[in-house]
Amino acid sequence: MSQTLLVSNGLLWLAVLLLATTVYALARQIGVLHERIKPVGALALGQALQVGAAAPVFREPSLTGGMVKLGGERADGKATLLFFMSSSCPVCKVLIPVLRRLGEQEKHWLQLVFLSDGDEGAHRQTIVEHKLENMPYLLSTEIGMAYQISKLPYGVLLGADGQVAAHGLLNNREHIESLFEAYRASAEEQSNVERLAG
Repeated sequence: MSQTLLVSNGLLWLAVLLLATTVYALARQIGVLHERIKPVGALALGQALQVGAAAPVFREPSLTGGMVKLGGERADGKATLLFFMSSSCPVCKVLIPVLRRLGEQEKHWLQLVFLSDGDEGAHRQTIVEHKLENMPYLLSTEIGMAYQISKLPYGVLLGADGQVAAHGLLNNREHIESLFEAYRASAEEQSNVERLAG
């Protein structure tokens, strides 16, 4: 009886060790897969302008004052992030403070522009509510149509050369940062090409 109990106890410990080894091996494999797969960024919709395409040029009045030029080469060398939104979109309302902070942190290389259409009064209320008085805020159906925006919130990052550098649906901060990463990777690649050519 005691020998049978000893054998079954030994087999149980052997099974536990095999199970622990299997779990460890699976955990390692998941870690390897996680490192191989790039993080998922903003989802680019097929209808939007393609990366590398020249952005359409617009010159529009901002609800916060002044005129804003979109597209074309920028003399200050800054990129432009166009944030297409709606005053009634809950995800947009969550992202506005995130974008406002990012716009301040990255202002040495980036200009942030809010874009929408619809009721001007609702947008003026959004400007006050989210303290956007110092940022360009455009109301234009034509711009959304030119960029073929079909879902909101959507971001389009333009390089200083006026070309589309990155774009995609924006549902969180990681999606916004994925546009920045795509832009930086593209700029680094361009710099390497120019260095090799020169």
